[in-house]
Amino acid sequence: MNSSYERYSKQVLFRGIGEQRQYLLSQKKVLLCGCGALGTVIADQLVRAGVGHLVIVDRDFVELSNLQRQVLYDEQDVEQRLPKSIAAVNKLKRINSSITIEPIVADIDAGNIESLARDCDLILDGTDNFEVRFLINDVSLELGIPWIYTGCIGSHGQVMPVFPGETACLRCLMDDVPEPGSTETCDTAGVLGPAVNIIASFEVVLALKILTNQRELVPPVMTVIDIWDASWREMKLGSLREESNCPACQQGQRDWLHGGRGSQGTVLCGRNAVQVIPEQKRALSLDELSSKLSTSGKVTGNPYLIKFSPTESEHELTIFKDGRAIVQGTEDLSEARSLYSRYIGT
Repeated sequence: MNSSYERYSKQVLFRGIGEQRQYLLSQKKVLLCGCGALGTVIADQLVRAGVGHLVIVDRDFVELSNLQRQVLYDEQDVEQRLPKSIAAVNKLKRINSSITIEPIVADIDAGNIESLARDCDLILDGTDNFEVRFLINDVSLELGIPWIYTGCIGSHGQVMPVFPGETACLRCLMDDVPEPGSTETCDTAGVLGPAVNIIASFEVVLALKILTNQRELVPPVMTVIDIWDASWREMKLGSLREESNCPACQQGQRDWLHGGRGSQGTVLCGRNAVQVIPEQKRALSLDELSSKLSTSGKVTGNPYLIKFSPTESEHELTIFKDGRAIVQGTEDLSEARSLYSRYIGT
């Protein structure tokens, strides 16, 4: 028995996989958007299952509050303030060194998502951000790549596969990003760790069917699961695409992909923090910036980011190589942008 077969032997024995489909899985490339609660479970299971190439993109770093539900991280990652994609891949490569796992520390936006997704076989939603989800939906339709929408809050979540040109897309289901206050958030409802694991695991099951060329086993439904109430229901979406006159999949609009939608700032759920994105992307020299900021407060960092605590402020700025910053201690976008401009520049 060769080492590859031995690694996956129990999965190969399962009637839904077998040797031929295991080989198919090893030839596929997946883009995972976000590596927080959902993303860590998805990444862990795909790597153990033997997907050939996994690209993990995440904009954030590991914090103590993540450890309750984000299964790939530990206290050492918190102490080192590692970017999530880096910390995740450090763990995953020790689990399976025989596949390609690629970490990318970046915010997914209209400027990079096409290059990230172009040669992938599937896009998976591991984010908690609807603007990113609408962007994924656009690039899925533009490139003809299937994706799986997934969300989890409190004790419940939902999963919906999207096959471009065949099934309803996210904009068939909702025309726009939900209005603030109109839906639950992790600030208002919290997140139960077992719910994350179950919802993400269901997403991975659908992914395995798609990646092993068993598309016919994935019905056009949204599955809604509540583990606290032990309930399961399916929303049938078979005719929604034809009935919705969807601006994206029926009319061809790409409002998020073509840059018409999006923002230069995002309030981060449950963090009392705002991500600020410069209008013009630029590569920062973290060493030069550290030297500059050291006269105005305390600076620490690693090869991927620096943490800056200004002497005259209770806020904290985490600044990345691509010019983004996460401003801790406020949920006010204008205040966060003002601090960014003051310490980093416009």
